[in-house]
Amino acid sequence: MRTLRPLGTHTTTGPPGCTDHCARLCTDSGLSAVLAADKALLHWRAMRRLGDAGLAEHAVQETLLRGWRACHTYKPERGSVRTWLLTIERNVLTDIARVRASRPGDAHWDEIGDVAEGKSAGPDFADALADGMLVDELLAHLPEPQRDAVVQVILRDRAYQDVAADFGVPVGTVKTRVHYALRSLRRLPMSA
Repeated sequence: MRTLRPLGTHTTTGPPGCTDHCARLCTDSGLSAVLAADKALLHWRAMRRLGDAGLAEHAVQETLLRGWRACHTYKPERGSVRTWLLTIERNVLTDIARVRASRPGDAHWDEIGDVAEGKSAGPDFADALADGMLVDELLAHLPEPQRDAVVQVILRDRAYQDVAADFGVPVGTVKTRVHYALRSLRRLPMSA
């Protein structure tokens, strides 16, 4: 008869394919670290969006499960584990909002009005914060001239001519910088 041994701190419990560069959710110590550092943020964000403690806990569990399943797909050069998990959670929260919207009979009358007006599925402060963190991390991969051009033209919605005048370069140069920056960003795989 075999005796069971406790799992070590680096014992992989995750799906096959996890490597040394994964999100470490497949190890006991990695999962414990994520729970200690990020569970409160994940739960707070889910509560703000869903307004229900039970659904919020379900959303956090589903986020961690999806993260565990996709642990081997995490790319550390693209951002932190926290940002990666926040992206997964945003997808989970969107899925939950869609299910709630498709089954209005299961919701309270107050929630039906919110769903009909799109309030429960709308972005909140935490979504904007997570999106901002993701954009910052993506922009960090660009050379400075391209990053500056994208920030001015795309994020600040300024005209190419105005940006070119500020930078002291031809308009075509600004357009080229934006074009190549966007092309580089499209090649980066999105988390989760």
